[in-house]
Amino acid sequence: GMTNPLADPYLILNKVYGGGAFLKQALADTPIEEANRARTVKIVYGVMENDLYLEHCIRAFAPKNPKLPVRIVLKISVYMLAFMGKKKYMVTDNAVSLVKKLGKGGAAGFVNAFLRAFDAERVKLPDGPLAALSVKTSYPEFALARLVAAYGRETAEKIAAYRAEGVSVRFACQAEKIDGYLAGAEYEKTPFANTYIFRAFRREAGYDAGDYTFQSVGSVAIADAVQPCAAILDACAAPGGKSVLLSEKCERVTAFELHPHRAALIESYAGRMHRKNIDVVCRDSSVFDEKYAEKFDAVLVDAPCTGYGVVADDPDIKFFRRQSDIASLAETQLSILRACAGYVKKGGFLYYSTCSVFEEENDGTVGAFLAENGMFSAERAQSPLAHIDMKYGIQFLPHLSQGAGFYFCKMKRNEK
Repeated sequence: GMTNPLADPYLILNKVYGGGAFLKQALADTPIEEANRARTVKIVYGVMENDLYLEHCIRAFAPKNPKLPVRIVLKISVYMLAFMGKKKYMVTDNAVSLVKKLGKGGAAGFVNAFLRAFDAERVKLPDGPLAALSVKTSYPEFALARLVAAYGRETAEKIAAYRAEGVSVRFACQAEKIDGYLAGAEYEKTPFANTYIFRAFRREAGYDAGDYTFQSVGSVAIADAVQPCAAILDACAAPGGKSVLLSEKCERVTAFELHPHRAALIESYAGRMHRKNIDVVCRDSSVFDEKYAEKFDAVLVDAPCTGYGVVADDPDIKFFRRQSDIASLAETQLSILRACAGYVKKGGFLYYSTCSVFEEENDGTVGAFLAENGMFSAERAQSPLAHIDMKYGIQFLPHLSQGAGFYFCKMKRNEK
């Protein structure tokens, strides 16, 4: 259509930058032009993915920091110039007409001059061992410092530079039907049954029929590393992917979820995938409930975390998460482990997982738990997905593990 290609990205990104909305939610809540949806999605994800770099570009060519609406228009424009190779006159014309439409006509001259002068080749990276890498990868310095400390500089650079490769799909239908989905598609295999990463995958009727689901390789890896058993508790279960997968290897799955609307997501997920052996309970996993004392052969705590292992899929995490979140989330993680430890039978297993690459949330939380609870000891977990062994658990890293930045630890309760 003839619509301004910056207009829809602006509407979505203004909800993120201006309203604090998560990117996926803003995308879902914004009526946009369907004909150009793919382009709009590419732009909004690209802008969030490169936020620090785009900020740096604006500072390099603007004498003073423009107000938020103009800054968002410039971020979109710079992204289109530096990453999409769009023509300068086209981007400039559209940016100028958009600021006028937003009632910021006073900034039109500034936007015009900025974009005419802008040249990505002339943007100098800052000095400092982490500063340049931070701007180049749009990975905050506090996060980089942790990666360097835990994994060394080379690995830290690979994690920070990693970008999403495609969409992970797990099939739950007959083999010949799977072959139909794979025919003519660009995909890579994973070490897990019926799980493939597609370059692109269009959702259709097979999704509603339960032929397949979109489930990250990390989520599948965690469910895969859990041993089959009779009764398992998935303590932080929404949206339900792990509960559904665990229901294929465990006789009964109990799924706890704090928020009613998220508990409903698990119900509908289980229904769509035709799983009947999942019981959803709406409750707070950090508060011990006597009713479930020693009732489970295994408990999986997939704890709330910074999400820094999945920034390739949710780039806004890098924008929203602060260094101070790490300590408060570690407290929450520990309180959930404490409560859930009481639900494990003697000789049973307590599994802990996150989608984080930070040691404090992973081995750090496990170490703190083990230090105060002598009834449990860590056992070495196994996974066919590439990983590195930490002191207690195993760490999947995005560049190493097909995009999965997840942690998994297996703990056993004493028999006595």
